[in-house]
Amino acid sequence: MFTAEERDRLRARLLARAEADPAITGAAWTGSLATGGGDRWSDTDLVLSVRDDVAAVTDAWTRWLAAEFDVRHHWDLTVGAGVVRVFLLRGWLEVDLTFAPEDEFGARGHRWRTLVGRARTLDPWPAPDPAHLTGLLWHHALHAWIRLGRGHRWQAEHWISAMRDHVITLACVRLGLPSAYAKGAHLLPPELHESLAATLVRDLTEPELRRALDATLALVTAELTHADPDAARRLGPMLAELAGGSAR
Repeated sequence: MFTAEERDRLRARLLARAEADPAITGAAWTGSLATGGGDRWSDTDLVLSVRDDVAAVTDAWTRWLAAEFDVRHHWDLTVGAGVVRVFLLRGWLEVDLTFAPEDEFGARGHRWRTLVGRARTLDPWPAPDPAHLTGLLWHHALHAWIRLGRGHRWQAEHWISAMRDHVITLACVRLGLPSAYAKGAHLLPPELHESLAATLVRDLTEPELRRALDATLALVTAELTHADPDAARRLGPMLAELAGGSAR
């Protein structure tokens, strides 16, 4: 595993290259680096403002990283007209480099610290839509129940676990906590943690899967009651039909 010293040396070299690269007009830390937080496990999130061809600059930086830091793998996320290229280096050192056009270089959340150049004023990323999450929850509940009826236990486990993930997201949105990738899950109330723990599938026997499904259905109904009482009134009785093993 990488050391904090190795990671800090890498960060210094990334910034030095950004300042020396004529194709880069700005740089900013995001994530824990932007707010002064983080710990010895934190990865590196750097946003680069690109003057011209984003794809060409991204590839040039990728070749440099591969030559200098023993890159083991990388993959991409599209963000607007830019790209986040996620690198894995030796020692499990992760680097997330965002290559953004100049007009998309700016904060979309509170975790941003400009280092080089001028950041634009941008609209924040929208929060997940509770109505969409509600739709995913009833969809997954139905399919978990169907897969159990067919004896497809791995698929039933998949849908039960997916429901739990969406409940976490919905609760984080309701409480104003970070909702992406369960980043606010540890800040949820203790009683919700207890209810979430009850939804974990401990083995693939049918009784255990049905127990976990029933616990998840109860949790979904409870969260909908907080987040969207109208939806809870419409869906709660239907979700209850799926509990106990057979729909009526």
